[in-house]
Amino acid sequence: MSWFSQNYEKAALGGAAVATLGFVFLGWSKVGNVAEDFNVSTQGSGNNNPAVAKADLVAKAVSSLGLSRSLAQAKVEDRLVDLFTGIQLFIARDQPGKAVDLYKSPPIHPPIPNLWWIQNGLDPGFADSPSRDADDDGYTNLEEFLAKTDPKDPKSHPPLIAKLRYEKDDSLNWYIRPGFPDGDAFSFNYGDNQGGRNRSKTGITVKPGELFFTEGVMKNRFKYLGMEKRMEMNNSTHTQMEVTYAKIEDQLPNKKGTVYEIPQFAEGRAQEFSKYDRNAVLSLEAIGNEGKQETIKENTTFGLPFDSAKKDYLLKKVTPDGVEVEYTDPISGAKKTASIHKGAFPELAP
Repeated sequence: MSWFSQNYEKAALGGAAVATLGFVFLGWSKVGNVAEDFNVSTQGSGNNNPAVAKADLVAKAVSSLGLSRSLAQAKVEDRLVDLFTGIQLFIARDQPGKAVDLYKSPPIHPPIPNLWWIQNGLDPGFADSPSRDADDDGYTNLEEFLAKTDPKDPKSHPPLIAKLRYEKDDSLNWYIRPGFPDGDAFSFNYGDNQGGRNRSKTGITVKPGELFFTEGVMKNRFKYLGMEKRMEMNNSTHTQMEVTYAKIEDQLPNKKGTVYEIPQFAEGRAQEFSKYDRNAVLSLEAIGNEGKQETIKENTTFGLPFDSAKKDYLLKKVTPDGVEVEYTDPISGAKKTASIHKGAFPELAP
């Protein structure tokens, strides 16, 4: 066996070393040619290589990537400076060359302080800024300020009763007239200002404890309790006379237990003994319900908005000129009564 076969690995390693030296020499000679061909110096290495213009700035740029790029908001007189506003935002109307500093100037729209507009991101620069409604919930900026609610959140607003308006009276005026008695039984006639009419069936009288009328207008609404005779002065003859009164109990849910005492043959005193089913037409001028009306019966509960499942308002009293509504104060939890004049909103105490 030859020496080469026995020492193959050594021979290959030696050959590789010789080839490497040859490549190094070739590269060195080419570098010299580059310097000569392009008229540059190839001396130096990395960022210190003067052959690359401003190569020393690369290290600085890389180092700067680790620096914080956040802009710190400065303060002037303990006030944060708006970094993106280079001019005053407001000027005086009568002095257009004079800038207005909202932090230092008197309130533009008393009683609202200038800081309130800034804190809520609202523009006080309009003459009607207090009456504007930034969140379209039906409450003005002034109302939101007084109630300490968020003027830019439609779900944050003063109590809804503040926007409850009494539109009109829609009451029913009715009367019942007892007829001839048959012992302690009576017949009855009914009429109202909307043309409703009813009467006991001919030949049939209503006995104490019975409901009437059994059909038609006011069906089963009234219960006859009994009669009572009284001596009264007749203003026409100026003499005492006996008058028979029929006692009638109302069965309407909101009037359950109300007893009416009506004299027999009261035609000449019809207005004196006529009654009312008081109803009020109300509207809620807020939270998108503007213009929608609802008829509420006196002494019944209702919700706000009107389609609310929670009926926590009570219509205590209805007159042609005004209504009274009982509600629970959302802050104190106390029961309160609001008076609302026709065509107006309530004036709520603070």
